[in-house]
Amino acid sequence: MDSPQFTTEPSSNDTVERDSTLGDVPGLRSPASGADRAPLMFDVIIAGCGPTGAMLAAELRLHDVRVLVLEKETEPVPFARIVGLHIRSLELMAMRGLLDRMLEHGRQRPAGGFFAAITKPAPKGLDSAHAYLLGIPQPVIVHLLEEHAIQLGAQVRRGCTVADFEQDDEGVTVELADGEQLRSRYLVGCDGGRSTVRKLLGVGFPGEPSRTETLMGEMEVGVPQEEIAAKVTAIHETDKRFSLRPFGEGVYRVVVPVAEVSDRAEPPTLEDFKQQLRAIAGTDFGVHSPRWLSRFGDATRLAERYRVGRVLLAGDAAHIHPPTGGQGLNLGVQDAFNLGWKLAAQIRGWAPGTLLDTYQAERHPVAEDVLDNTRAQMELLSTEPGPQAMRRLLTELMDFDEVNRFLIEKITAIGIRYDFGEGPDLLGRRLRDIDVKQGRLYGQLHRGRGLLLDRTERLTAGSWSDRVDHLADPTAALDVPCVLLRPDGHVAWIGDDQQDLDDHLSRWFGKPAN
Repeated sequence: MDSPQFTTEPSSNDTVERDSTLGDVPGLRSPASGADRAPLMFDVIIAGCGPTGAMLAAELRLHDVRVLVLEKETEPVPFARIVGLHIRSLELMAMRGLLDRMLEHGRQRPAGGFFAAITKPAPKGLDSAHAYLLGIPQPVIVHLLEEHAIQLGAQVRRGCTVADFEQDDEGVTVELADGEQLRSRYLVGCDGGRSTVRKLLGVGFPGEPSRTETLMGEMEVGVPQEEIAAKVTAIHETDKRFSLRPFGEGVYRVVVPVAEVSDRAEPPTLEDFKQQLRAIAGTDFGVHSPRWLSRFGDATRLAERYRVGRVLLAGDAAHIHPPTGGQGLNLGVQDAFNLGWKLAAQIRGWAPGTLLDTYQAERHPVAEDVLDNTRAQMELLSTEPGPQAMRRLLTELMDFDEVNRFLIEKITAIGIRYDFGEGPDLLGRRLRDIDVKQGRLYGQLHRGRGLLLDRTERLTAGSWSDRVDHLADPTAALDVPCVLLRPDGHVAWIGDDQQDLDDHLSRWFGKPAN
């Protein structure tokens, strides 16, 4: 893909800010003199062009931040693994005008049966205009997000691997595997669970190694569908991890647990699948002609820090966990959405002093919760008598609407409430896509700016109008007078007093423009 080229020097009116928070931190080398440093080529270099990296690049470009994305793979992955976009991720796509494109390539499914594969329907009246799951090939998500970022002006370079970096109080010098050196103000590691950036940064990644392993792939089968369905139904009575599902044109998605944890760096073979199928089902179903084969474990780890000076982590570079509940990709995209506007504000020079620190303060606890709920789900998938008894009990409890709703909101991330201090329950939560006189609320957030939704028609964004849009609408479907939304759609203020609003505009959007 062709992508826009950037100048190699900052523009003349582009101030290079110093980062006074660096101090004596890992990954910080002795600052070179200005004459010895490479010129600043970019504002942000992102390592990794998966969903997290591509989403982050697009978010930064909405604020005219110069972005380079480095991707080690020369071509997109050749297989089309289907993943699910949960409710909150669908809302984020709608906020940026991307949802219709995603819907063209995906399949909508009911928003239920996520937690430990317990087959309960979603509760009625979920607080979202997008209360469904979208099954969509992961390469399609990456392509659409990368295309979106490039259209906004991001540069993507494939076949490039970060080998080392040095940071100082003005920027980061990134060395590639071929020896080329690049310079940016910030570096963000979105380079996966084996993140080179995280390792070079020296950030701890505590947690548990894999205890179980699962083979997954797509292949053709040699027996009738009725025989497969009967076997799968019988095995599912005790082992919910086992699955053979038709995937169109005679192809099946095969998921089969294995007895031992092996070297994940070594891809499985078709013979590995046949052996495990025989061990569990008594037949290999005549599998042949695989499209792709992979393996995954249940390792669960969380980075101790998401930021060290001018280097940050997002997505799988910051957290890994089993895929149960389908939260991994969603968690990374949501990281990017939280970080993008804050890092852009820091670079553009209007960020309040602690704004960038709120990225870890808000997202680290969210990841902790995801790790805990995936641990719980893995226990509930165990075939041992104790976990099976707990599964039966939880299955009964999920007949209560409150329990079912709580778990669905947890898995789909619409139950998140950031700690913004004392206030109504809506404060710190995301606002659903309500009706406004211009159409839908999320349609007003495409530019990635804050939004003042004013039902009184008496308030103003005033000197913050370069960062915050004002929508006066007394008919908006909202049961509070006015709300101030951050660019990520979370409610930063509720009220009807201009002075109180100005205080909160300063808190989230910095000093007023001159």
